[in-house]
Amino acid sequence: MGRVRETLHDVLRQTDAVLLALCVASTLYGMVLIASATSFRGTLKYVAVQGLGLLIGLVLYFFLSSIDVFALAKQWKWLLGFNVGFLLLLLTPFGQSSGGNRAWLGVNSIGKKLGVDFLRYFPITVQPAEVVKVFFIVLLAYQLALLKDRRDLVRFENVIQPTAHTAFMVGLIVVISGDAGSALVYLFIFICMVFAAGMAKRWLALGLGGGAAAFLAVWHLDLLPSYMRDRFLAVLDHSYQPDDAGFQQTRGLMALGSGELTGQGLFHGAQTQSSNVWSIPERQTDFIFSVCGEELGFLGCALIIVLLLAIVVRCLLVARDAATPMESYVCVGMAGMLIFQTIANIGMCLFLMPVIGLTLPFFSYGGSSVVTLFAAMGFVSGIKKRTVVHCHAFCRHGHRLGREKALAARVADQLKNLEREASAPRTLPFLHKAPFFTKNNRTTLKKGGTDFEYR
Repeated sequence: MGRVRETLHDVLRQTDAVLLALCVASTLYGMVLIASATSFRGTLKYVAVQGLGLLIGLVLYFFLSSIDVFALAKQWKWLLGFNVGFLLLLLTPFGQSSGGNRAWLGVNSIGKKLGVDFLRYFPITVQPAEVVKVFFIVLLAYQLALLKDRRDLVRFENVIQPTAHTAFMVGLIVVISGDAGSALVYLFIFICMVFAAGMAKRWLALGLGGGAAAFLAVWHLDLLPSYMRDRFLAVLDHSYQPDDAGFQQTRGLMALGSGELTGQGLFHGAQTQSSNVWSIPERQTDFIFSVCGEELGFLGCALIIVLLLAIVVRCLLVARDAATPMESYVCVGMAGMLIFQTIANIGMCLFLMPVIGLTLPFFSYGGSSVVTLFAAMGFVSGIKKRTVVHCHAFCRHGHRLGREKALAARVADQLKNLEREASAPRTLPFLHKAPFFTKNNRTTLKKGGTDFEYR
């Protein structure tokens, strides 16, 4: 028993306990909301699946915290093959459709065809775009780090490489599954990561302008599917098709408004607890935020935002102190994923954005989503752990290190790697843009006969 307790203590000590606590608290909060949103069905299946996803996610969190993300990214051919192959499985009999998108893998449909009751009612499905998203971030970070190390994020021929990678994945998702919402998440992740990597602003402006122009052209040429066009029109004019294209958001907004400050009470929401067809649709997934607003009011919704904001901030803090640029880009990508999904989902519930089928991270029902999110945060936790290890290796004392000492450790580690290279010494990729480097108040760091100045 003592050995087990010691092992558990060591595992917990080496992970980011703050990030883990925030993720678990958010998921448990979401499970309470899911239980309320599905209580009218008289089943605990949704809560059970979410709980199973939480347990699997915790295992992955601890496991991936021990994985060196750089060593993993070096196997980029295998990761890219996995990403493409996993998405292509949607074209097999395992692919399942819902809401017009063939975006899930499961054995339900095969069970129905074969008449096997167990498979027919098997509750677990997997959304490949969710799983692939994490490895896409790792691959893109590796790609950007290599280009950044050569200071090649200015020339067009090098800018096009990560752009082509992202475009290929987005196109694959749209063509195979028709899931435009997931495709937009990938695009936002790309924008966040290339911005953090220091891609020339002219290329970013050109890309954003080109994307906007392409959308306007598609809109005016009437090339958008009718259901997508109606969703945009419903946002621009809330009176447009209130019983069709705008139905979901109309009911969701009514539920949010009816909760006022403190809500109608958990398990007492008028729409949440109703089985009427005019009540909140997709309440355990897309509109879980509306459920919270109706039953727990503004305070309950504010708590959701605070928890998700805290997770995002934690990821960005780890990115700031990461030992290598690649690890920093990984954390930025994970934060970007959470930011876009949160804004899109809450904006959808507030009738400010069209329905694009994106769930609220950690809170909405979805076993594969929860597992993927904990896996993503596991990578962030591992990066945090290795940053601390670098710091303690540089400083002889085991006390908590400040920002300047952490920076010194990172610089020393980078200098050590550069000294091993046969080429001439180059400027460290992250130094010239570090906001805390100034011309004044400098101290000299000496490492192997090399002087480096930092504030």
